[in-house]
Amino acid sequence: MLNLGLTGGIGAGKSEVSRILTSLGAVLIDSDRIAREVVEPDTPGLAAVVAEFGPEVLTADGRLDRPRLGGIVFTDPERLSALNAIVHPLVRDRSAELQAAVAPDAVVVHDVPLLAENKLALLYDLVMVVDATPETQLDRLVRLRGMAEDEARARMAAQATRAERLAIADVVIDNNGPIEALEPQVRKVWADLVQRAATAEG
Repeated sequence: MLNLGLTGGIGAGKSEVSRILTSLGAVLIDSDRIAREVVEPDTPGLAAVVAEFGPEVLTADGRLDRPRLGGIVFTDPERLSALNAIVHPLVRDRSAELQAAVAPDAVVVHDVPLLAENKLALLYDLVMVVDATPETQLDRLVRLRGMAEDEARARMAAQATRAERLAIADVVIDNNGPIEALEPQVRKVWADLVQRAATAEG
């Protein structure tokens, strides 16, 4: 088994790389998806978030109001740390459950947006960073996702710097160019990942 940590700044294209790796045969453990699952209604995770941030972070039907919570935490590092202290242990435990169920020769891709921020690189056999310049990230967030520029800049500022991500990278996927340039890069790396997974123990 090969455990690959996949990360990249917001707007860098990590989700697309994750999709390509899955299409090639990787087993995906998506931290963002798990993070949503652990705060679904009637979960201990949601109860803990409400206890910390108050009932105003709930929608009328009792679900987490993500835009409202995001507005609170992405401009306040202390509040973001409080949220992470609730969610991250739950995500880690669920990820471990999922990993225990995969085949012994699998390439397991752990899609972890905050891998660099939380100093998690040593948990993985390899770290793949999807890289884009801050200018490219900002353009995609504003032009493609419809974010206000100040919100996009705040989201980017809450994450690790480009240099911090690149410092932990074993593999760098350059996604500053067109989307068509992405898949050939990933395919080129894939054969090596499969070989490593087949020869790795456990």
